[in-house]
Amino acid sequence: MGTKSALNWITLWASLLFVVILGFSRLSYGMFLPGIQREIGGSYGQLGILGTVNFMGYLAGTLCLSPLITRFPNRKHALNRMTCLLLGLTLIGSAFSDHFTALGLWRFVIGLLSAFATVLVLSIAMDAVRPDERGVASGLIWLGGSAGILITGLFAPLTIDPLHLQGWRYAWVAMGVFGVIAALGFEFVTRKRGAEPLPSQTESSSRVKENVQVYHLLLNPKKLLFLIASYFFFGWGYIIYFTYLIPYLVSKGIPSLYAGLIWSGIGFAGLFNGWIGGKAIDRWPSGYTLASGLTLGTIGVIGVITNHMLFTVLGAAMIGLVSFITPPLMTTALLRRHVPHHAYAASLSIATAFFASGQIIGPIVGGVVVERHGLQFGVASSAIFMAIAAALAGFYGQQQRKLKIRELPISV
Repeated sequence: MGTKSALNWITLWASLLFVVILGFSRLSYGMFLPGIQREIGGSYGQLGILGTVNFMGYLAGTLCLSPLITRFPNRKHALNRMTCLLLGLTLIGSAFSDHFTALGLWRFVIGLLSAFATVLVLSIAMDAVRPDERGVASGLIWLGGSAGILITGLFAPLTIDPLHLQGWRYAWVAMGVFGVIAALGFEFVTRKRGAEPLPSQTESSSRVKENVQVYHLLLNPKKLLFLIASYFFFGWGYIIYFTYLIPYLVSKGIPSLYAGLIWSGIGFAGLFNGWIGGKAIDRWPSGYTLASGLTLGTIGVIGVITNHMLFTVLGAAMIGLVSFITPPLMTTALLRRHVPHHAYAASLSIATAFFASGQIIGPIVGGVVVERHGLQFGVASSAIFMAIAAALAGFYGQQQRKLKIRELPISV
């Protein structure tokens, strides 16, 4: 069992890795889309397919990781070391893509490696933290993704402006170099502090000793199914918003600097999201807490429909503040509370696979809407799936409440 506080060197370097794993390797693509289109060509629908290819790799990674962890439970550190280093190197490699197919292959590999890194870094870091502080620790780690969004937005004048056709390439090279440095730092602190967890007598209770069927646990309607389904629809909804928001802003004639600042604003708000969300889920570990953030995020997306830039900007800030990092970190923390220790990495991997499946579908659906109804309605369509995710999280909270009532002693 972990003995460290939420704020320690391991969670700090894990957060820096999440700058790369989430902000740089996956979500930077939406920011770079206008520049990529100008140089490589293709419609937004076609380029959206490359977003799907990225998440196909992400899904493949999550499906492969679960049996790997089960077969080699003591090799997490070695696997993570190799994965994180390769992720930084593939980001650098993708910057040299000269045509659609090559970029698609790089995006697939990046998705595969980021899936491995997401689960492994979280699992290793959370193992080192005290159980009652894992929500806060999860928030600190996931806010690295928000920092990645913030930094990516600052690249906007270089990556969106037509005067800088090669800007997106330089940005990806810089991000890859940062990724290699973060991977080395995480390896140093985990090796130095002996982060490899040993079996704990406390966590080897009778409930943990049972032969837990992970799929049964996650897909049982009476256990975690509604939580996993909410995660799936969140992945579907949020990736539409993040893929097509910048192209929409550019189509409205917003200067590249301002578009980048809006994107950075999402990341800046997400920095508070990680801390607030982690505190909230530690204090109220309920699906209702998750549902509240998703509901506010749905309202934020709807701001695009007003066709008023002020409401679009306020909506983007709301998404960053309450529903960008919140769902992944809360899902991570809730799983950590309700899944046996030895099954957590495999459970997180499977949950992430459902999340990735939603992200695969999202760009395709969003691309179809964009081609038929324009970028504005394409971006706004993400509100539908965010709302479904919020409703499912609410159902999970209601289910938790019923189970808690049943466990109370019967009063006479």
